Amino acid sequence: MNPATSVSAASRLVRPAIAAIQGYVPGEQPQVGKWIKLNTNENPYPPSPAVARAIAATVAGRTLAKYPDPHATVFRVRAAELLGVEPDWILCGNGSDDLLTILVRTFVGEGQCLRTAYPSYILYKTLAEIQGAGCEEVMFRSDWSLGDDFAAVRPDLRLAFLANPNSPSGTLVPPEQVRAIADQLPCPLVVDEAYGDFADADCLDLVRQCERVIVTRSFSKSYALAGLRFGFAVARPEIIAELRKVKDSYNCDALSIAAATAAIDDQAWLADCIDKIVATRRRLTESLRDLGFLPVESQANFVWCTHPERPHRAIYEGLKARQILIRFMQYPGWGDGLRITVGTDDEIDAFLACLKTL
Repeated sequence: MNPATSVSAASRLVRPAIAAIQGYVPGEQPQVGKWIKLNTNENPYPPSPAVARAIAATVAGRTLAKYPDPHATVFRVRAAELLGVEPDWILCGNGSDDLLTILVRTFVGEGQCLRTAYPSYILYKTLAEIQGAGCEEVMFRSDWSLGDDFAAVRPDLRLAFLANPNSPSGTLVPPEQVRAIADQLPCPLVVDEAYGDFADADCLDLVRQCERVIVTRSFSKSYALAGLRFGFAVARPEIIAELRKVKDSYNCDALSIAAATAAIDDQAWLADCIDKIVATRRRLTESLRDLGFLPVESQANFVWCTHPERPHRAIYEGLKARQILIRFMQYPGWGDGLRITVGTDDEIDAFLACLKTL
């Protein structure tokens, strides 16, 4: 069969909204060879040793033949104690992307609209397109601050996403401004705090203060569990109850529940890991500035930078040819730049040494 004919036939069979979109493209994940990976914001350190013990105990307990707890109760109880809420304020998911999907499916119907800042996490727009909904992108100012138009009211607006800290910039909208935005919006505001553990402030208190604020968190970054897939949302119990209707029956498996519970229990490990990454982030930022780049002060585990003279794609390709991956990102109407994950000190030293030769 001719591949072109096959694609054409498939496009006639699927929903028009699906046939029309490109789909989300994740960052490169080489499966062979030795690479320094500074492109997908993974934690460069292994997770807490408690995680491996929890996984081993789960396997030894011979529970894998049974379905997991559909509500990840043991995790929600531990997380609620740490966050100062009740367990029914928490919904768990197969990574925070699963939670973002649940949120869009719950609140946004076909022909309605969701809003995001721009440039930001491109999955938000993809989720809107899958739903057959519109996506209004509100441009950041040149200094990565968020304008008042993000809180503008429109009748078909059903959901707003705010990555905070933002990707790719690593910048943070202060909680007081987020609260002001939430008070003006006619719809729920999802504050995506995938990188929140690396920041100086977060918006968890706003969930208690404002019924329309929802916060999502990921274990892929700060807890070094990107390969396991676990995240959670914090919202008012009446909202969580509605989200549960939409989620898959068993969206978190027994291993991820056990691992995430062990990880969140080890706050000493988390604090030490955050300290190391923040210190390396500071050194990376200073070194980039010394090399003539214009880095943005980051509140995440990556640094966004541009260069006033050197083409960014050429830098990315030169590093890739030397087995070092960073993220070249291009945003229509905005421009392009480089996003560099904070690796170990040795990885950053190797990256900087190679960058100097380019």
